[in-house]
Amino acid sequence: MGNKMRRISIALCCLFAVCACDKHDPILPGNRTPIFDTNTVQVQNKTIENLPETAFVFDNSDCDYTQDSNNIVWDGERRVFSGFPTSNTVSASVKPVCSGKYIYAGLSTGELVKINPKTRAIAWIADIYRASNITGGAPMVDIIAPIVPYKQSVYVGGLGDAFCRVNSYSGVKKWCVNIGVAVPFVLAGDFAFVVGTDNNLYAIALSDGAVMWRSGIKSQKGPEYKNGRITVDKEVFNAQDGKKILDN
Repeated sequence: MGNKMRRISIALCCLFAVCACDKHDPILPGNRTPIFDTNTVQVQNKTIENLPETAFVFDNSDCDYTQDSNNIVWDGERRVFSGFPTSNTVSASVKPVCSGKYIYAGLSTGELVKINPKTRAIAWIADIYRASNITGGAPMVDIIAPIVPYKQSVYVGGLGDAFCRVNSYSGVKKWCVNIGVAVPFVLAGDFAFVVGTDNNLYAIALSDGAVMWRSGIKSQKGPEYKNGRITVDKEVFNAQDGKKILDN
């Protein structure tokens, strides 16, 4: 009788353990897209041609929506969207981006959400992080770098080791590159110039996400582009091949 009760007790403990492991935070509503999962950044080491004189500038100054640290988007005192707060966040000033009748917000959960602020309807949600960063327990997957809508796409990077091009209509990711992004990036012509959290400057083709070149940098500052040159703090690089021109 004692052995039988012991076996029952063990079985119940196992059942409770399985149930406990199966508990998850509620999932946000809306259409979702699968996560890109690549393990390495492949660098083409190619020269870029036909670069413009200036970078694309997205003006978000007329966007009056705000976002707090609990992933809530506000229109004044009216709540437009309520995400789930996370304990793993960084201290940063984040703001939604307005484009047409929609707004885009990057959340500390590593999600990019497209919202109709008038109806508060969620158009779609896309996960901006590498799959292994979730299964491996990444400390932070916040999206803190400014989001940039450009043509029919949205370009976004976060601390979950992903810089992605997302279709602005469907929320489907065209491509993602496995680099973390914590500072603003620039788009110039057909390329993005991105400072990664690994202290590298990347030149990425907008068409397919190919990394044309990569160069080491000394500081986590947003890059500036002009006349074929990229400046990161006091370092200046040739935008065509990534070679350093000046280091003050």
